[in-house]
Amino acid sequence: MSTIFNLKVEKLAQEIKEGNITSVEVCEQYIERINKFEKDIKAWVHFNKKLLLEKAKEADDYRKTGKPLGVLHGVPVAVKDIFGTFDMPTECGTILRKGNKRSQNAEAVELLKSAGAIIMGKTATSELAYLGPPKTRNPHDYERTPGGSSSGSAAVIASHMAPLSIGSQTGGSVIRPASFCGVVGYKPSYGLISRNGVLKTSFKLDHVGVFGKTVEDVALLAKILIKKDLYDDATVHYSADNMLNECKKDLLFEPKFIFYKTNSWKKIDKKSRESFEYFIKVFKKNIEIFDTPSYFEDINKYHQVIHETDLANNFQDYYKKSKAKLSKEMKSAISRGMKYSAKQYAEAIDFMKRSYESYKEVFEDYHGVITPASAGVANKGLKSTGIADFNKVWSFMGTPAISLPLLQGENNLPLGVQLIGDRFDDLRFLSVARWLEQKSKKHNE
Repeated sequence: MSTIFNLKVEKLAQEIKEGNITSVEVCEQYIERINKFEKDIKAWVHFNKKLLLEKAKEADDYRKTGKPLGVLHGVPVAVKDIFGTFDMPTECGTILRKGNKRSQNAEAVELLKSAGAIIMGKTATSELAYLGPPKTRNPHDYERTPGGSSSGSAAVIASHMAPLSIGSQTGGSVIRPASFCGVVGYKPSYGLISRNGVLKTSFKLDHVGVFGKTVEDVALLAKILIKKDLYDDATVHYSADNMLNECKKDLLFEPKFIFYKTNSWKKIDKKSRESFEYFIKVFKKNIEIFDTPSYFEDINKYHQVIHETDLANNFQDYYKKSKAKLSKEMKSAISRGMKYSAKQYAEAIDFMKRSYESYKEVFEDYHGVITPASAGVANKGLKSTGIADFNKVWSFMGTPAISLPLLQGENNLPLGVQLIGDRFDDLRFLSVARWLEQKSKKHNE
């Protein structure tokens, strides 16, 4: 395998900037990987080789002018097919949007382009970013799911068909695919990255997330995307300019973590559970085991109320006019969502606020919460993308979460360790995540 696939993205961008390698050469090597593996993995729903090389040549020509370059100049980035793109269809995993064109790019896409990145194509998503699985296969085992709904975005990183990608999470759609595919998946705090121009499934729960090979890769990508947007009322002003630099600094403290052994623990397969228990043992001086807070048990219920009510509001036209073209899972979710009362929805929103107020007390004494990123390794078969039992809590409370590919389960398949931080403490959170990544690497050497 060529060395570019082993480079951190910051280094790759630097090599392009200095003219040691051209963007065309980089894209050609990724095209070679796509030609070799895409027929089996099926991670892309829109990929135009000719267009990609044209954009790469434009990037190379611009570099020769001597004008200032963005931090991702000439670097190709994959985008989940729920982000609006002017020059590519945005079909959102449903036949109902076949050939759909957007008049403008999503805000996240615009920020990527402003940083000099090349949008290389659109990656497969579950139907309307919910449960209906795409045809994408896990790069580690073609008979298993890559997870969802950001299926393609995780798979292209794992198969070295892209150096970076963006996706989204409403329940577990970044963290679980990252775990199944053995890559780093980072969901920033709610409100840091704009959803403007992105398929709306739930205003209160939708997050934009990023994928890469290392914590530094996702920190670099997130830094570019974090910006206040007047067209997304949830976004906040947040200084992320130093996110990558802070991430790379050595910690001045020994981090302390909490491990909650939730009721979902019993759902994990034996080998994966043993692997995670060994991880806890290795980091025993840093990890304390606590009983799960009682309010955690109600979060799934309230998450469902918010999610399904919002699905019903956002997709009711599809339900009324094209019901037969929706999956059974989507029809059921919308049907349930139409039945919740305004009081039930308000109670769920209130519980969201109260649960976070209780949770944030953890950070008076600890630097993060540790859990499995998924209920074991990737499921066999392609009919399900897995369950989000270990993820919904953190989407519900809007906290930062990251899946680190530190473990292996049955058949030596990847298994992610999930780290969760405090809301809007993302800079420190990523530095702690990198510490955990580096310490685990040293232990395994």
